Amino acid sequence: MKNKVLLFLLVFNVSFGQQKTLSSTDYWQIVQNFHPIVKQTLIEIKQSNASLTIARGAFDPILEHYSTQKTLDGKNYIEYHAPSLSIPTWYGIEFNAGIENIRGSRLDISQTVGQTSYLGIQIPLAKNLLMDKRRAVLQQAKIMQKMAIQDQRSELNKLLLDAMESYISWVRNYQAFLLVKANYQNASNRLEFVKKSVEFGDRPALDTLEALTQKQTFENMLTGKMLDVANARIGLSAYLWNANNNPVDLAEDVIPTPNDEVRLLANADLNLQSLIDKAMQNHPELNNYRNKLDVLGIEKRLKFQSLLPKLDLSYNHLSRGGPSLYGASFLENNYKYGVKFELPLRLSEGRGSYQAAKLKLENEQLNLNQKQVQVEIKIRNYFNEFEALQKQIRTQESAYKNFQSLVKAEELRFDNGESSLFLINSREMKSLEAAEKLVDLKAYLQKTTFAMQASAGILYEN
Repeated sequence: MKNKVLLFLLVFNVSFGQQKTLSSTDYWQIVQNFHPIVKQTLIEIKQSNASLTIARGAFDPILEHYSTQKTLDGKNYIEYHAPSLSIPTWYGIEFNAGIENIRGSRLDISQTVGQTSYLGIQIPLAKNLLMDKRRAVLQQAKIMQKMAIQDQRSELNKLLLDAMESYISWVRNYQAFLLVKANYQNASNRLEFVKKSVEFGDRPALDTLEALTQKQTFENMLTGKMLDVANARIGLSAYLWNANNNPVDLAEDVIPTPNDEVRLLANADLNLQSLIDKAMQNHPELNNYRNKLDVLGIEKRLKFQSLLPKLDLSYNHLSRGGPSLYGASFLENNYKYGVKFELPLRLSEGRGSYQAAKLKLENEQLNLNQKQVQVEIKIRNYFNEFEALQKQIRTQESAYKNFQSLVKAEELRFDNGESSLFLINSREMKSLEAAEKLVDLKAYLQKTTFAMQASAGILYEN
């Protein structure tokens, strides 16, 4: 069960004896700082860092020591001790050094009795010279680290969009509640006025029933609006968490900050071409398509190595005692070298692997092209909605003012005995519908603005 916690210092703008409020900026910070999805994305980045560390392990120097001894029937067949150090490098070249100490009465004729040492190098001259598996894995791990960061940006864009839509819905429902509450209070006052007028004989008794019916209508509407606010509060609470990873229920006495109008929209980019340019350059999903292309490009280069012959050269300089290059004549004395050549005659596996890698790369490029078009279309659709909503809001604001004027005029006529409660009630209902429509349009405009930023991949940056 959720813990009922009030984050007085962090969550709410509150002073002693005043109404507790939750602003859009405070809410935004709470979601960014404490929501589990945010923490999960940070874990994923740390996991990618761990994978990168593992990939770098392929280039770690290796220190070894091998010892063995064999005795039989009192004879020392062999005693062998061999510490060694190998140092791999980025370009496939590997340096090594070591000491061999051999004793025994049953040695192979190629073995040298006593202590010898070597300093050596191994070089691939064809296959694996420009790319090999460990270099490919490390390069791909670095790209995966970038992808984890882009995944985090993408998840935060989606999370913050959903969170702000919940906040806007809560504000919208609360504003609608206030509208109905004001109409209910007005209807209640009018009922009391009509009752007194009937007592004094200024109004027919039927007006009392008319006024009561209007009050009851608004009372039922008020109950429905209170339910809407309660449900919106529950939806908002889904995004409220504290520093201890515990969910927080928004208290019933907390209301939206008055005249807040989602101040975060002050930073919104409302220029269509600017949004499209930013999306094409740095949208997290597009960036990850590009990262995938880089990964597949590395795979393609690695598979190309399968088409090359394997030609490896190794050389070891030998010396008595410890490793030394003093007085070395590398190809005259005290050395050991080797050359290994290998080439599959049909290259079937290499040709197939390389072709498959090329096709993957082409397919991913097509995916990127398609995604770019989808992102641009989405931005344009939201921008068209944004412009249309601005026009609708201006028209609706004018209409609402006109409805208010009609209500006031009808009330004045009623006070002068030239109208009826039925007409006033009718005007009030129309005015309320216009007010709610205006609230809906403004909320929809705010949601559309946030969605437009998210579709360009810049909501989290804003």
